[in-house]
Amino acid sequence: MELSVLTTLEFNKIRDMLAERTGSIMGRELAESLEPVSDANEVSTRLAETAEAREVMNTVPTVPLGGIRDIRASIKRAALGAILEPHELLAVSSTLYAGRRMKSFLSDLPVETTLLTALSGQINILRNIETTIEATVTEQGVIRDDASSELLKLRREIKQAQSRVKEKLDSILRSGEQQKYFQDALVTMRGDRYVIPIKQEHRHNFPGIVHDQSASGATLFIEPIAIVNLNNDIKQLMSAERNEIERILAVVSGQIAKVAGMIEDNIAVLAHLDFVFAKAKLSIDLRATRPILNNRGYINLIQARHPLIPEEQVVPIDVHLGRHFTTLLITGPNTGGKTVTLKTVGLFALMTQAGLFIPAAVDSEITVIGQIFADIGDEQSIEQSLSTFSGHMTNLVGILKKVGANDLVLIDEIGAGTDPSEGAALAMSILEYMHKIGAKTIATTHYSELKTFAYTRHGIENASVEFDIQTLRPTYKLLIGIPGSSNAFAISHRLGLSHNIINRAKELINKEHADFETVLQALEEQKKSFTSRLDEISRIEQALTRTKEKVAEQERTLTEKRTAVLAKAQEEAAAVIRQARRNAEEIITELKAQFSEHSSRHRQNAIEDARRRLKASSSEVQEFDLKEPADLDFAAGMIKPGMQVYVSTLKQKGEIIAVNGLEVTVQMGILKLTVPLGSCRLLDEASKPQKLPVSQKVTVGRVAAAKRQIDIRGLTIEEAELELDKYIDEALLSGLNEVLIIHGKGTGALRKGVKEYLANHPHVAAVRVAELNEGGTGATVAKLA
Repeated sequence: MELSVLTTLEFNKIRDMLAERTGSIMGRELAESLEPVSDANEVSTRLAETAEAREVMNTVPTVPLGGIRDIRASIKRAALGAILEPHELLAVSSTLYAGRRMKSFLSDLPVETTLLTALSGQINILRNIETTIEATVTEQGVIRDDASSELLKLRREIKQAQSRVKEKLDSILRSGEQQKYFQDALVTMRGDRYVIPIKQEHRHNFPGIVHDQSASGATLFIEPIAIVNLNNDIKQLMSAERNEIERILAVVSGQIAKVAGMIEDNIAVLAHLDFVFAKAKLSIDLRATRPILNNRGYINLIQARHPLIPEEQVVPIDVHLGRHFTTLLITGPNTGGKTVTLKTVGLFALMTQAGLFIPAAVDSEITVIGQIFADIGDEQSIEQSLSTFSGHMTNLVGILKKVGANDLVLIDEIGAGTDPSEGAALAMSILEYMHKIGAKTIATTHYSELKTFAYTRHGIENASVEFDIQTLRPTYKLLIGIPGSSNAFAISHRLGLSHNIINRAKELINKEHADFETVLQALEEQKKSFTSRLDEISRIEQALTRTKEKVAEQERTLTEKRTAVLAKAQEEAAAVIRQARRNAEEIITELKAQFSEHSSRHRQNAIEDARRRLKASSSEVQEFDLKEPADLDFAAGMIKPGMQVYVSTLKQKGEIIAVNGLEVTVQMGILKLTVPLGSCRLLDEASKPQKLPVSQKVTVGRVAAAKRQIDIRGLTIEEAELELDKYIDEALLSGLNEVLIIHGKGTGALRKGVKEYLANHPHVAAVRVAELNEGGTGATVAKLA
C-alpha cells in the first residue's frame, strides 16, 4: 500500500489512536508501524486475534499486561559480555514475571482463545533467572547484603570500621581545648573520607590532611591525623565491596547472556500481545465490530461511521459496491459528505486489512483489496507550477499506470478544474477504462453529463448525498441509485436572489438539462418515500421473526410434553404386561403342584395351553405398541366423529371428535390432538370397543340440580374442557336451557379455547358473549339444545 494513500485517508491518525492504547514501548512501536496487507489469510488471522482479545476484555475486568520493560538493549549488551547494572536486572526480572503471568492468565481463561493461547505458549518460563535476580537486587535497585557470603562479610567490616571512626571523631569534637578550632561541631565526608570543618586561621593548630575548602575559603575540611589509618581501612574495604558487587553482577549477567535468545523471544511475544489488546481496546472505544470478509469482491457497509468524526456529529451511511456494480458515481452539493464517503470506504478497507474492527453494523461485509488509490483534495502546487486540473490529472495518470482488477480507486471531483464539457468527457473515458479492467471505483462529480453516463452504462451506478432545501443544509445521508441535483435555483431563492433573475436563468438553461433536474428531484422524493416504507417493512419483519421464534418455542415445549405423556403411558402399559406375566407364571407354578405324578400328560397339556394363551395376550399388546393395524381404505368423506382410528405417528388408538378438512381432532385418553388425516388408520370392527347391550327402556335417576354458571378461571384449556364436559351433562339433566361460563379475560387463550369447544359440542345450540352485568368479555353464555 502506497504511503501517500495512508496519509490521504488519515490511516496514520488511526495508528496514533492505537498507539495510545498500548502499555509498552515495543507494543507502541508495533502500532505505529502497522500497515495493511493484501493476503486474505493474514487479514483473517489479524481480525481473529482482535476478536479473541475483545472477547477476553468483555469477560474479565483487567488484562495483566503491566511490567513489560524495554530490555532489548540490555539483553544485547549482556550477550556481548557486558555487566548489567542493578536497575537493568530489575527490568529483566519484571519482564520475565510479566511473561509468566500473562501465559498463566491466558491458559486459565473461561473463554476459548486459540490464537492468543498459542501465542502465549511461545513464552519461555525462566523462573531461575527471576529467582537469581530477586536474591541479588532489592526492589530499590541495591545489591542485597546476602547476595554472597563475601559481600556480607565486607559490609559488616565496613560498618565496624565506620563505627570506630565515628567514636574517634566524637571524642575529638567533645575535646574542650579544641572547640575553638571548629567552624561547626559536626562530621562530614569528602571523597569517602571522614573530615571536620576547621576555621582557616587555625589551620596550623589542628594536625591533619586538608581535603577541601569552602567557597569563601573561611573553612577547611581536614581529616584528623588520628583517623587517617581508620579511613584508609574503610576505603580498602569499600574497594573490596565494589569488586565483589561487580563480580556478582557479572555472574548474573552471564546467566542472562546464556538465555538471551529466549528472553528476546519473550519480548517479541509480549509486545505482540500488548499490540493485540490495544486493537481490542480501540474497537471497544470506537464501538466497532468485526467485518465479515468475503471472497466475492464486494463491499457492503451498513451504518458506517467515520472514526475521526466526533460521535455526536457523525452521520452513519450505508454504501455497497462490487456486487451489482463496480463503479459508484456520487453527486450532490459541496460540504454534503461526498468526500467523507470516499474516505470512509477507503479507511475501512485499510483498517480491515490491518486487523482492526470498523465502526459499522455487525452485518457489514468487505473484501480484501489488492491496492487502494486515492485522488482526494486540492493538488494545486505553486512550486511545480501546476493548476488544480494538472495536479489531479498527474495523480490520475499515475493511478491508471498501476491500477488492476482487484484494486479500489477513490477520486474526488473527477475531471474538475477545466472546461466542463472536456472535463466531463475525460471523466467518462477514465471511468469507462477502470470499469473495463474490473477495478472498483468511487468518484464524486458535479457534472450532469456523468449522471446520464451512469444511467446508460451497465455496472456503473449513480448515488447522491441528500440535501434539505428548507434548511439549506446537507443531511449527509447517501442515496444509492439516485443522482443528486444541483439545487442551485432553490438555494439561490432561499438566499434571497430575486425571482426575475432566477426565472431568466431558467429560460437560459438548456431545456434537456432542466427536465433532467426535474426528474432527479422526483426520483429523490420517491427514494425517500420508498426508504421510509422499507424501514417500516424491516421493523414488521423483525417483529414477525420474533413471533415465529416464540411460536416455535411453544410448539417445541408442547411436543416435549406430549412425548413425555406418551412415554409415561407406554411405560405404565409395559409395567402392566410384566405384572401379568408374573401372575401367569405364579398360576402355572400352582398348576404344576396340583397335578400328580401319574397325570403328567394332562399336567403338561394344561401348562402348554396356559403358556399359549399368555403369549397370545402379550403379543397382542406388543403388536399394538409396535405395529400399525392393517390399513382400511377410506375416503375423507367417510370420516365422522365417533369413529375409532389408529394414529400411526403416535402409535396410539383414539376416537375422532371433529373433522376439519384434511385434519381430524382425536381424543386419546386425556389428550386431545389435531393430526393429519393421512396419519390415521380406520380400525375394523374387531378393534373397536365392544358395546354392551342395553335395554330399550332407560331409567335415569334424579340428580342434584346443576348451577347456572361455572367458573373455570386458572385452568388450562384441556382441564377446562374436561370440566365443561361434566358440567354440560349435569346442566342438561337438570333441565337448564342456558349456562354461563366464567373464563376471565387474561391473554384470551382460554376464552378462545372455550369458544371453539362449545362450537363443536353437539348439545350447544348457540354461543354469545355475556352481558356487562354477567361479566362481559370475561364470560361466555351457551344455549343448550
